[in-house]
Order: sequence, then C-alpha cells, then structure tokens
Amino acid sequence: MQPDVLASPGRIAQVAGDMVADGSLPAAMGTSLQRVAAGLLLGLVVGTGLALVSGLFRIGEDLVDAPVQMLRTVPFVGLIPLFIIWFGIGEAPKVAIITLGVTFPLYLNVYAGIRGVDAQLIEAGESLGLSRWGLVRHVVLPGALPNAMTGLRYSLGIAWLALVFAEQVNADSGIGFLMVQARDFLRTDVIVVCLVVYAFLGLLADFIVRSLERLLLQWRPTFTGR
Repeated sequence: MQPDVLASPGRIAQVAGDMVADGSLPAAMGTSLQRVAAGLLLGLVVGTGLALVSGLFRIGEDLVDAPVQMLRTVPFVGLIPLFIIWFGIGEAPKVAIITLGVTFPLYLNVYAGIRGVDAQLIEAGESLGLSRWGLVRHVVLPGALPNAMTGLRYSLGIAWLALVFAEQVNADSGIGFLMVQARDFLRTDVIVVCLVVYAFLGLLADFIVRSLERLLLQWRPTFTGR
C-alpha cells in the first residue's frame, strides 16, 4: 500500500514509538487533556446548574428550557469563527467550544432525570415529613443520578469530538495540532497515531465514568445480561 494513502501497521507503531521517545506525543496528550478537563468542568457546572433550575422550579423551566432548546439546535462547530472573534486565538475559544458541546447533553439528561422521578416517591417523602430541600436531597437527586451519569458519558464523547475541531483551528499544541502538521506534510502515519490516541483517551474516559457509575449506583438493581 502506498504510504501517502495509508501507512502500514508496522510503520504506525514505529512512528508512535518515535513520538513517545521524543516527547511530542506525551506533551500533545497533556495539552489536549487539560483542554478537555477545563471544558468538561465548565460544562458540568453550567449544564447541571441550568438543569437544576429548570427541573426543580416551574418558573425556572419557563425561563431556561426554551432558550436552551433553541441554542442546542445550533451546530456548535459552526460557532468556532464567532468564538475566535470573541475570545481571540488562544485557549479560550477551544475551551469554550468544548464547554458548549458538553453543556447540552448534560442539561437534557439531568433535566429528564429530575422530571422523571416517580411521583409516588415524592409523596412518600412528604408523608415522612421531609422538607423541600430534604426531598431534593434524598429523593429527587438520587433518582436523577442514573440519567446524569448517562449524560456525562455522552458528554465525554462530545468533548473529544469538539476537541478535534477546536485543535485544528489556530492551535500551536495538542493532538489536533500534530494532525494538522501531519496533513500538511502528507504524514498519514502520524494522523493514524493521533486518531488512535483520541480513541484510546475516549475509551479510558468512558471506563472511568462507568466505574464511577457502578460506585455511585450500587443501590440500583439493574439487568446485567444473561
């Protein structure tokens, strides 16, 4: 196979070893992980906060849900030029695009989880004398947690997708930057290495969330297959 079409597996493994040895790949991974972590943290705060306001309060739903539903239909990738105009060409637009991609899946799942709590559980809590905050803390939030974890897993996938686009626009570091350089020099081996790294990091992040899900949801009996 022509190397400018697709490098052989042996060549890809060799290039990956060389990139690890010279430090370029670990440095790029560190930069990309920092961007994803920052965007994910901001998205968690914004998405969960909006979902709590919208899910727990009727007036919050009236004020928050409709604007969020409108904004989530806008392709976040198409906002990259606007973010560059607003925030410049540094780290801010990259983190902002990841944050935007993370916010909406979290919002939708947390909101659905809150509104999907069984009304009989609410009535049972009220009959036990729980206050409004007690109901939220002991009934509503635990009931919404499975949906929240699903939203987190989905948001992580979106975060890596957003990172791919963000790092190919005015980036001078990160895995996406390595891919842009490789594209310019027709280095398909480096491109494949970077794609494999993206996939591995995404799989690792999903494994961490699934482990956290098993830890936090031990109380919930589920079907585990037969």
